[in-house]
Amino acid sequence: MLNYLKNSFRRKIARRFTREYPTIPYSIQTEKYGTIEFSNWDNPLVSRVELDTNMIDFFGQFIKEGDLAIDIGANIGDTTVPMGFCAGKSGLVLGFDPNPYVYKVLVANAALNKDKTNIIPVPYAISQQEEEFYFISSEASFSNGGISKTRESHHGKYVYPSRIKGVRLIDYLEQNYKDRLSRFSFIKIDTEGYDKEIIKSIKDLLLKYKPVIVAESFGAATEPDKLELYDVISSLGYTLHYFSDFKDNAEVIKLNSRNDILNYKRTINIYAIPN
Repeated sequence: MLNYLKNSFRRKIARRFTREYPTIPYSIQTEKYGTIEFSNWDNPLVSRVELDTNMIDFFGQFIKEGDLAIDIGANIGDTTVPMGFCAGKSGLVLGFDPNPYVYKVLVANAALNKDKTNIIPVPYAISQQEEEFYFISSEASFSNGGISKTRESHHGKYVYPSRIKGVRLIDYLEQNYKDRLSRFSFIKIDTEGYDKEIIKSIKDLLLKYKPVIVAESFGAATEPDKLELYDVISSLGYTLHYFSDFKDNAEVIKLNSRNDILNYKRTINIYAIPN
């Protein structure tokens, strides 16, 4: 009971007062990947992450040693780090996250496992063109949130004081990582319902390089928005699948028609394979 009350009080503070929370590092020993190091964020509104080899093996289906992989909405790096183990030291994983608070944790995690990974964190949002946004959260500790062109947003009332840069992904990659693009094999997008807009903005990139796409069908999205997400990805020459978790033994169900995506009322992950 005492721990429950203490944690409840910490959560109330995190919702109402902006403050920095430290990272909590841990490591696990694995036979396949050796030591895996990771840092959680000690924000009481954020669930702890426990990385394991099953999660790395999930991404290993799509990402090979030497590949370029991209994580948009990387958060603290809970998917970025497993992707990094798959791409290896000779590959590259770019983790984009515009939330200034979680970005600091992403930077800390990118600095770990340097003998096995090559992860570069990027503090930008992905947009149709280069521009600036406000980052806004419903929690004072910025455990969640999203970008907005105005200070008024459905994301909440807590506005980060400095503006966030948005970049056009294809321009950013061609300017900074052109030599890596031939090995662009995988992209994960998790942007709280904004996924289909990002996919539209990078259509030319997807058509040219045909990476595997992981995206989120947001539970709170309208049925037309969910159908549009399916249509946007399918129109690029991809076959879509629902998967239950980021595990190599996860349940996978092919979405044979656009209406199949409406079978899931909650937020789900999908992956799309080029035809």
